[in-house]
Amino acid sequence: MESVNKQTASQSQKRMVFVLTMALYGLATLFSELIPKFQVGIVEFSVEYFLFIPLTLAMLFDPMSAALGAATGELVFSEIMLGQFGGLGEMEKFLTVTIGVYVAGRLVRDPSNRVMVGVAAIGGTALQLFMGTVVDILKVQFAIEDFEAVAGLPESVFATEGFAFLNDLLFSGILFCLLPTLYLVPKLHGKIEPLLGMQPRTPKTALEPLGAKAVLGCIVGFAAAAGTQMLAKSGMSLVDWEAPWSESMPAFAMAILIAASLCLVAVLVIRKQAEQDQRG
Repeated sequence: MESVNKQTASQSQKRMVFVLTMALYGLATLFSELIPKFQVGIVEFSVEYFLFIPLTLAMLFDPMSAALGAATGELVFSEIMLGQFGGLGEMEKFLTVTIGVYVAGRLVRDPSNRVMVGVAAIGGTALQLFMGTVVDILKVQFAIEDFEAVAGLPESVFATEGFAFLNDLLFSGILFCLLPTLYLVPKLHGKIEPLLGMQPRTPKTALEPLGAKAVLGCIVGFAAAAGTQMLAKSGMSLVDWEAPWSESMPAFAMAILIAASLCLVAVLVIRKQAEQDQRG
């Protein structure tokens, strides 16, 4: 019974997971913005995101804290800190990233099981990308956004968006989500949890499998993501601004410095907490 209680994260542990994920993923998204894209015919090779960071933390710690931390980190560091904010339009990515990471984290009951870790990592990534694809298709179907055909593909929004989905999943999804997560989760399992005063997750101490309530919450979240995105594209973005220094190199440097400092502070606090626990 004691191990079950320790695996259930306290509010302070959840906050630490949130801050650590926000800082690490925010820093990663800033670097991904600086990586150039390569076009080979109709295929575009680009690093969409380093989702393995929140996926790893969601599979080892509290899934919701890691999911919200990732979505907040991307919003704060790769949008607001760079001098831009899309109002309601930002809610789609925030909600879909939260849902994808949360579902992946809940699916893994035993982090030492590489098969389950791999299925959850690619599944969570595919879910996030698929939700974005559906929203893009709906915008065209409801005539909220014009369809932009891609040379070499059938002039169909389903073909274009479907190809973009597979392209992102097979490139970024495998290289920057699946493979690193598949390596890190079993490697860190049992080693990093004690730093936050938690027992490693096992099938006996893990959260209950995804139930009807969690699934319903994800569906509601996706509906909200689609609705806010269509409202934003219809001109109801509410708070929408872009600073004169938007995406300038000084803005990137400042955002990277702040994110790195926040990472360092989080790590120092975790180490201090671990030392206090050992003395106690």
